[in-house]
Amino acid sequence: MPVLIKILSQWKLYDSPGNHKIHSDFKPSMGGVAIFLGAIFALLMSLSLTDWGAQKYFFISISVMFIIGLRDDVLALTPKQKLYSQFLPVLLLVFLDNVTLNSTYGLIDLPFVPTWVIWFISILTLIILTNAYNLIDGVDGLAGSIGMVGLIFFGLWFYAIDNMVFSLVAMTFAGAILGFLFFNWQPSKIFMGDTGALMIGFLLSFMAIQFINANFQLPVGHAAKFESSVSTALCVVIIPVFDTLRVIILRVRKMQSPFKADRNHLHHQLLNLKFSHHKTVIVLVTINLFFILLAYLLRNQSDKLILPLVIGICLIINFIVKKAQR
Repeated sequence: MPVLIKILSQWKLYDSPGNHKIHSDFKPSMGGVAIFLGAIFALLMSLSLTDWGAQKYFFISISVMFIIGLRDDVLALTPKQKLYSQFLPVLLLVFLDNVTLNSTYGLIDLPFVPTWVIWFISILTLIILTNAYNLIDGVDGLAGSIGMVGLIFFGLWFYAIDNMVFSLVAMTFAGAILGFLFFNWQPSKIFMGDTGALMIGFLLSFMAIQFINANFQLPVGHAAKFESSVSTALCVVIIPVFDTLRVIILRVRKMQSPFKADRNHLHHQLLNLKFSHHKTVIVLVTINLFFILLAYLLRNQSDKLILPLVIGICLIINFIVKKAQR
């Protein structure tokens, strides 16, 4: 990280202040480079060639997403260009690696789900989760902390079901993010940038889908099984999902484009309440951990109970934030 910071400073590759951004000075951005290279180097030492071959499409896809983020940080893409380019790694995962949400998981009683519906929902899920995570990268330490919490959960869970490859991938990237956070905590010396945010968001969405499928297929009574596959995955990534849906609803109500950048994100609202960067991160990470704990405590309950409960708690949190603002 110190070497990367020095190189980016010498090359004047900074994230500029202004518009909806919080920082007021120029800082190096592409911290995702160190996260990606550090994690890949560690995985080269810990995974066998057989494992690399079995997961080749995943590693190709996440590398492509990394390059897209790098390209955007060096020479900014338009929002449409950035969105359209993400379909390449997503389609690689869905059609070549068969990373799909292939049932209703008990949420709806349907005897058969058409293949095109499975593809559409899977592509939409990967795109939305990737970009939702990217959108929370607005406060020093926030995206890294939320990403690390999610990856540690997935890493421990895949370890519990003896899927060592996914466990190693999740924990290795979590470790790389931890190293990054030492330099990204307020006052930060470097930002994650789209180089890191798109890559980690993509990784979280991949892990979430793999978790939903693997958990759903576990036999009844397995120690690691959650009866609510979808709701548990949602609880792990609740901050980016809740924040993004909340902001989109606010923009649509104001007759604005859902893609219009503004300062209505949860971290902006907490900063408006005079929270510092690190206190904002602590509050949002605590909320994330609360939802994960809730999913664990209610692991024997179905999605039909937990999903409405999660939605209800999110509405309460939104009400509290709005009331505090007033």
